[in-house]
Amino acid sequence: MWVTILAGLAALGVVLYPTSWQISRGLITVAHEGGHALVALLTRRKLQGIRLHSDTSGVTLTRGRPTGPGMICTAAAGYVAPSLLGLGAAWLSAAGHITILLWTILLLLACMLLMIRNVFGVVSLLTIGGAVFALSWYAPPDIQAIGTQLAAWFLLIGGIRPILELRAKRRRGRAPDSDADQLARLTPFPGGFFVFLFLLVAAVALVVGAYLLAPIHLPAILDGLPGRA
Repeated sequence: MWVTILAGLAALGVVLYPTSWQISRGLITVAHEGGHALVALLTRRKLQGIRLHSDTSGVTLTRGRPTGPGMICTAAAGYVAPSLLGLGAAWLSAAGHITILLWTILLLLACMLLMIRNVFGVVSLLTIGGAVFALSWYAPPDIQAIGTQLAAWFLLIGGIRPILELRAKRRRGRAPDSDADQLARLTPFPGGFFVFLFLLVAAVALVVGAYLLAPIHLPAILDGLPGRA
């Protein structure tokens, strides 16, 4: 339990500290653009390519109807993808399926690599994939478990910060073409509604993921209270 809690605190520190966040934010961008790409394929849009940039931004290019459910789902997938991926990682990690989790990540990275259209993106994915492969192939089981818990916590916590940054940018009028504003043009709902929806999904994923990683056994706690012995 204490290892799990320390992993969560370490991930929180990485997300909150500006320097470490700037370095690690690219991992969230990979999950963000991967979410766009995966949903585009699931909704039968043609995926033209993915670009990852050194400033931690990214873009996923798709082709198909400019409106409709497919475009809406594709646009909505980006900001919630890191949190949902973190929730899946928390579930597999808590269930002890460490190997399945690591090789699933490698498979997703390999599929994404096929669609990368710039050198920086290729180097980024190869670096991440190499680190995951080294962890799965050379690290002992205990280190693998700690590594996957760190990754799950980072995705769960780190998935929230870009949404808060998006809300702040929109208030200053600096994100006119954000995913939320694209969704506002595709639907009857305002962009602020989608920012709230992104934040709600990320918050629920964090709460559920935290419970999976560090479950609070409420009956046991209650039994330990005075008068319940």
